[in-house]
Amino acid sequence: MHVLDRAERYLQLHARLIDRLRFEALFRGGSRERVLDVLRCYQNADGGFGHALEPDLRGAGSQPEPVEVAFWILDELDAFGTPMVPAACDYLASVTTPDGGVPFVLPSVRDTPRAPWWQTDDDPPGSLVPTASIAGLLHKHGVTHPWLTTATDFCWSRIEELKECGAYDTLAVLTFLEHVPDRARAEAEFARLRDTILATVTFDLEAEGHVHHPLDFAPEPARLPLFARDVLDPHLDALAAAQSAEGGWGPNWQMWTPAVEHEWGGYLTVQRLKTLRAYGRLPGFPPGAVLSVG
Repeated sequence: MHVLDRAERYLQLHARLIDRLRFEALFRGGSRERVLDVLRCYQNADGGFGHALEPDLRGAGSQPEPVEVAFWILDELDAFGTPMVPAACDYLASVTTPDGGVPFVLPSVRDTPRAPWWQTDDDPPGSLVPTASIAGLLHKHGVTHPWLTTATDFCWSRIEELKECGAYDTLAVLTFLEHVPDRARAEAEFARLRDTILATVTFDLEAEGHVHHPLDFAPEPARLPLFARDVLDPHLDALAAAQSAEGGWGPNWQMWTPAVEHEWGGYLTVQRLKTLRAYGRLPGFPPGAVLSVG
C-alpha cells in the first residue's frame, strides 16, 4: 500500500478532524477553507487559541503556544490573509511582557489540565519560545502589525545574548532567522550560532527518547542550511521506515494522558509526510512539490 494510503487510513481511524482535513488539503486536493473553518473553532474571542489545539494544553483558554500551532497550519495553507491573524496578533500584544516578548506559558495554565512540563512563575518573562517562531512566520508572509515590531526587537536582543540554547530555543531561532527581513544580520547570527545550534541536534539514528534529529530542524530545504544532503539522506531513510504498521508517525515524548497519543500522532503524521514530500521522498511528488488547495 502506498505511504499516503497507509497514512490516510491511520488518520481516518485516529486523528482529529483538523488533521484529517489538513491531509486532504495538502495531499488529496481537498478544501483549504474546510481546514480554516475548523481552525476558527479553536480561536477565542480574545484572538488567542486554546481548546487543545496544542494537545498538551487541554484548557479552553488562550495561551501563546497554540498561536504558533495555528500559524504553522496557516503557513502550510498559505492562508495568512485570514482575519484570524490580526486577531491573534492583538491577543499577543495583550499578553506581551515589558521586555517585548510573550511568555512560554501564562499562569492561567494552572487552572487547566495540561502536561506536567507546562509550568510557570507568577510573572513569567518573554521567551524566544514561541515569540521567535511566531514573528518569523509573520515576516515570511509579509504581515504588518504593531506587535511584530516589538517582537522583532525582542528576538534580536535575545538572540544576540545567546551563548547556548536548548532544542526548542533552536527551533524558534531558526524560524526567525530564516524569515526576518534583515538578511545580513540574520546570516551573521546564524554563522555565529551554528556550532551552538548543532550541539542541540541528535545525529544518532538509533537514539531513543525525546531527542531532536536533523529533520526536526530542517523539515524542508532552507536558505540557511544546517546540514548537507549526505547528512540528511540517512535520516530521510529512517523517517520513511518509521511509519508504523498502522500508517502513522508518533511522538517520542511522554504521553501523559491517553488522548494525546493519537492527537499528536495525527498532527505529526501530516508533518512527516510534508517533510518526505519536500525532499522528494514521497512517491508521485517531485522535491518541493505542493498540491494546489481549494
